[in-house]
Amino acid sequence: MTPSIPWTTAEILEAVKGTLLSGDPQCVFAAIAIDSRKISKDDVFVAIPGEVHDGHNFIENVVQNGVHGLLINKDRIEGLDRGIYPQKKMVVIAVNDTVRALGDLAAFNRRRAKVSVVALTGSAGKTTTREMTASVLGRRFNILSTPGNFNNEIGLPLTLLRLSRRHEWAVLELGTNHPGEIKRLAEICMPDVGMIINIGPAHLKGLGSLEGVMDAKGELLEGLKSDATAVLNADDSRVLQLASKTNQKVLLYGLSAKAAVKAHSVKTKGMGVSFTLELPGEKISIDLKSPGLYMVSNALAAAAVGHLLGLSAREIKMGLENFKTVQGRMNILETAKGIHIIDDTYNANPASMAAAIDTLKALKGRQRGILVAGDMLELGTYAKRMHREIGKLSARSDIARLYATGEFAEALAEGARSEHMDPRSIFTGSKEEILENLKNRLSPPDWVLVKGSRSMRMETIVQSLKNWADGSE
Repeated sequence: MTPSIPWTTAEILEAVKGTLLSGDPQCVFAAIAIDSRKISKDDVFVAIPGEVHDGHNFIENVVQNGVHGLLINKDRIEGLDRGIYPQKKMVVIAVNDTVRALGDLAAFNRRRAKVSVVALTGSAGKTTTREMTASVLGRRFNILSTPGNFNNEIGLPLTLLRLSRRHEWAVLELGTNHPGEIKRLAEICMPDVGMIINIGPAHLKGLGSLEGVMDAKGELLEGLKSDATAVLNADDSRVLQLASKTNQKVLLYGLSAKAAVKAHSVKTKGMGVSFTLELPGEKISIDLKSPGLYMVSNALAAAAVGHLLGLSAREIKMGLENFKTVQGRMNILETAKGIHIIDDTYNANPASMAAAIDTLKALKGRQRGILVAGDMLELGTYAKRMHREIGKLSARSDIARLYATGEFAEALAEGARSEHMDPRSIFTGSKEEILENLKNRLSPPDWVLVKGSRSMRMETIVQSLKNWADGSE
């Protein structure tokens, strides 16, 4: 791993506008850390208050382990043994809000690293598009990319704090579940390129409505640098509404005639998708190794950024064709018993669930397709309705059996029954009950799609099913 840029106490104070309670302004630290279990002696520990754990409660532990830099909330000063820190030559800095300070440190680091930033958001497909974009840009540039789902007010700063002098571009994913979050994330990362890939029914509990989702995603355009370019999906009507309102330069991609970066001759090809990529002045064939026609839109987004940054059609092709799917995102698992398992358990919302069902239908062909669905969360008052709609879609998609677990399992089953799916082909219950029923009914060459929101932990079904189908349990 490329080492991050060291920090002096003076730089930290400049970044966070904090109060130095003790220590030397010229003291040097290797990195910024928030996890007391993984921190090194030369790091600064930022005490982050959380819903489950408060970093301030672990200060004594990190000090005992030799850490000599602390960043704390001002309202927690009284709980410190302030007399001991000068004796230990510790640097202790107090701020109003350590979460905001973490973002301020990241923004400072982004400026001093002198990198450029691609920031992307959307309701579905962010992680895949981010990885595709990083794969494309990585053909020419030294890239830093968001790891996992580090896309919030803590995860995004932690990514930017990994920047080194060697990095040229950062490809960052911005998530949101409440108004103002993307505005703050854009303020931290200061994007040179801002990408909105789609706007759909996700995080409705915090954002209220589709209009609320659109406004939240639009915060990215408002936060772009003055000379930045917005890369936007021409096939999404709400994204186009945002495009019509922004004063930024806009590059459109999609299947639409309005798009400057387009796809033609799209077709499934084995376990992947092929199409002709049309760039301004160039055309080239692309063979994606990822299933799902929706992957084409993700690929066009990545190609548009590549084109914007001056990559050739051949470099873009190599980046797209070398892209590997993220774990839990449309991973196709072959088993010894001849059962095909589609692991799409990374997360779920109505748009991504619909896309996954379409992919199951395409991959299974004339064979049996089975959906194992967990709850789609954070939908607020729309939850029952959205689960019923997915149930209806399942029934219309030639799915042989439907399994549902979670609080909204019955709503999903109700939707399937309303579209005349045989009630005997619908099963609701716990994950354990689903596995028992499923194992008694599967036969080769069945296709099983497993999907649900992150906290539903549907990957446990995938692992148990794979072990059974491979004969290891």
